[in-house]
Formats: sequence, C-alpha cells, structure tokens
Amino acid sequence: MEAFAYTDINAPLVERCRLGDRRAQAEIYKRYAKAMFNASLRITGDYAEAEDVLQEAFLSAFRELHSYKGDSSFGSWLKRIVINKSINCLRNRRLTLVPLGEQHDGAAADSADHGPDPEITSWRADVVRRCVQDLPDGYRVVLTLYLLEGYDHAEIAGILNITESTSKSQYSRARKKLLELARQHGL
Repeated sequence: MEAFAYTDINAPLVERCRLGDRRAQAEIYKRYAKAMFNASLRITGDYAEAEDVLQEAFLSAFRELHSYKGDSSFGSWLKRIVINKSINCLRNRRLTLVPLGEQHDGAAADSADHGPDPEITSWRADVVRRCVQDLPDGYRVVLTLYLLEGYDHAEIAGILNITESTSKSQYSRARKKLLELARQHGL
C-alpha cells in the first residue's frame, strides 16, 4: 500500500496569505467565516461573543500562519483556533461544569457513547437550537463538541482540562437536560 501526502485545495491561497496578500486573506475569510461563526455560536451560545471570537480567530490565524504545517486541512486548523477561542471566551465568563455527585453512576456516562438519540435528531432544528442555547455553559460546550463538532471524550477532556469521565457525565446530563427543555417547548 502506497502512502500519499495530503494536499489541501486551499494551499495556494494560504501561501498567498503567508506573503501578506490581502485579497487572499479576504478570500479565506469569505470561504470559512460562516462555518467558523456557527461553530463558535454553538459553543458560546451568544451571537455577539461568537462574532468577537470569529474576528479574533481570523486575526490569530493570519498572524500565526507560519505555524500551519499543512499536515491537515487549513479549515480544520482554523476550526481548532475557533474552538479554543470560544472555550476561552466561556472561561472568561467563568465557565463552570456541573459538579459530579458523591456517587458517580458510570452506567449513565457509558450509555452516552452510543451516538445521537434518534428522538433528538428528529426534532425541528430551530427549536432544538434554542434548547441547546438554553443549556448551562458546561453542558452546552461538551454536547456541542461531542455531537456537533465530532470530538471524542478524550479530546474534549484535553480541550477543557477535565477528565474523560467528567466529559462523559456532562454529555449524559446535557442530553437529559436537552430532553427536558424540549418537552417544555412542546416537543
């Protein structure tokens, strides 16, 4: 089996950005701004904060472009910056994860690894979006990173500086709270 090098379709554009080409920077922004804003909004739950995070992330990306090695897509590198800045924004708001009880029910956390609940995926997107935004910050961040951004619990633990077990329990509790909120909204 032959190994092959990953080639990012945006490599020529990224190279022009490295050379300070403002038009290339505008094109990169145009290509990625909406998706990166949505990722930030899902984590912060606040439109204005997501806008601020987006601007800070692009400024950081253009400033630190020399550190982009091209071993993954530019979009995934940029998304990591956006997610980190979104989490930092929450930390600045004093993000608190809901503490574990004295007796941790491991079964509830383990059941969280079976992917999205079919009941959840069939709801109307606008109502679900509002319910997700109504979750406490700690729940919303873990749920968003796991379900919507595709991180596993080990990665989430590393990003948030928590244990994998805490990530699993936060996800499990977030799902329960989301179901409760959805029922309150008539779903």
